[in-house]
Amino acid sequence: MKSKTWKFLGLTSVLFVGLGLAACGKTPSDSEQKGEEPAAQAAAPAKPKLGIRPYGDETVKIDMSQIHNPDLKKIYQYIDDHIDDHVVNLQKWIQQPSISNTGEGIQESAEMVKGFWDQLGCQQTQVYDVGKTEWGAQGNPVVYAKCDEGAKKTLVVYWMYDTMPISQPDLWKSPPFEARLVEQPPYKKVLIGRGAVNSKGPEMTQWNALMSIKAVTGKLPVNLIIVAEGDEERMDIGYRQFVKTHPDLFKGADAMYPFSFQGYVLSGSEGCVYVELTTSGKKWGRGPTYSNIHGAHKREVDSPAWRHIQMLSTLVSKDGNTVKIPGFYDNIVPLNDMQKAKIKAISSKADLKKMAENLGVARFIKDDPEDVLKMMFYGTSFNLDGIWGGNMFPGGSGAILPNEITSKHNIRYVPNQNGIDIVDKLRKYLDSEGYSDVGIHIVGDVPWAKQSTDNDIAKAGFKMMDSFGIPHAAPSSAADIIGGYWPAYLFSGDPVNLPIAGTMAGTGGGAHAANEYFVIEGAGKTYGMAGAEKSVATVLYDYAGLNDPAAGEASK
Repeated sequence: MKSKTWKFLGLTSVLFVGLGLAACGKTPSDSEQKGEEPAAQAAAPAKPKLGIRPYGDETVKIDMSQIHNPDLKKIYQYIDDHIDDHVVNLQKWIQQPSISNTGEGIQESAEMVKGFWDQLGCQQTQVYDVGKTEWGAQGNPVVYAKCDEGAKKTLVVYWMYDTMPISQPDLWKSPPFEARLVEQPPYKKVLIGRGAVNSKGPEMTQWNALMSIKAVTGKLPVNLIIVAEGDEERMDIGYRQFVKTHPDLFKGADAMYPFSFQGYVLSGSEGCVYVELTTSGKKWGRGPTYSNIHGAHKREVDSPAWRHIQMLSTLVSKDGNTVKIPGFYDNIVPLNDMQKAKIKAISSKADLKKMAENLGVARFIKDDPEDVLKMMFYGTSFNLDGIWGGNMFPGGSGAILPNEITSKHNIRYVPNQNGIDIVDKLRKYLDSEGYSDVGIHIVGDVPWAKQSTDNDIAKAGFKMMDSFGIPHAAPSSAADIIGGYWPAYLFSGDPVNLPIAGTMAGTGGGAHAANEYFVIEGAGKTYGMAGAEKSVATVLYDYAGLNDPAAGEASK
């Protein structure tokens, strides 16, 4: 999934900052909401463990007149009856660290994810060692599973099981791998933990929904091909290797259904290339050449660290918002009328103050919602993600003159820019500025991908959102990117070409930040975990053509 309030992402939570859109749709009675048929109830409710309210403080409800399949109503009831267990499932997954940047828990997590699909009853499950990737790093394992339900249609389900490291542990309300339930207004219960929204919460929501369908009906309405990567936070290097090496494993698939967030259709993707820049005394020929030395020697010795800072200052404007690399903005395709109209429609309902508050920032670069949304969905950037070298210990002192300093940068780009071309331009610019000694290491590149939402899986998602009273953008036959990078490109033409649309209820926030959370009990127009699980089941039944009015008539 990066950024965020969403990674969104990359799915970056940047895309999910609470636009405060108005809900629509019929509000049924409580009995209609449950969809109960006393003579056809599912298994007896599980004994409560956490006391989760399936329907918390939501003011939006499912329009049960649009839910025609009687099995789907039973699945809704089963989810309500077992929501405590479903939250425990998420807690157990959060409690298993899976940090791709350090490797902590990655192997164990891959086996854990394989176990999920074994438990679902998939006939084929395997953890693949992808080996060395094209940029030199060892890729993390990819989990693959295939579930043949004898259905007419087959969906690819994309997951990531890795998370970001914990960089600011003192800022967390509760330990990041405890998965504690806390009150966080306006929600009575959210789950705090690393990976809660990015992306174990939405993914466990999918899995809980699938398990509920199997528990009630004995089979899924669609066949599944599951691919779960452990390198999303490392530019999908292992996933890229796996899909390009094994495109045959996705033969027969009709569409991809990735995890998502309420009101958002995950389909296309922006591009992102990630690089490390390193300045060293050895390559520069000045300053310390072997190791750090005593900082007192700065009086007579040059500093690679100061050189690195001066180099960085040439890359962007003083405010950090305009890239100064010649040719960086070349090839960008201007926004078309459809894109402009979409931004205008969303911006008219956007509350920038609330969006900034949800994201945890003081304000945005611009004050006009239309400008901010254009940046979010179609903007470019050259970010400084981190920098290190020398004395990295908080507090105290300790005089150090570093022999080497490295900075990390994610560079977001859009059609028709090219990540490797951008790196080439960066190299040429550094050379021209006298920084030919500064090293550039490409960590990975995720090209942009355009997708249309005029296809069966997207239409099933739109139908679900309509029946759940969730506002959404209009379907479009024009292929488009949707800000926030994720590896959609691998399934958007080469090596696999599928329609892609991820649609769900439920949400969270704080991706890549302290106190990352997933909403367990909903409030207002935001569904909690039970509603989110029902939304997944509904999309699958709509996609399979099993929730049309004829399904209800056939059951009478």
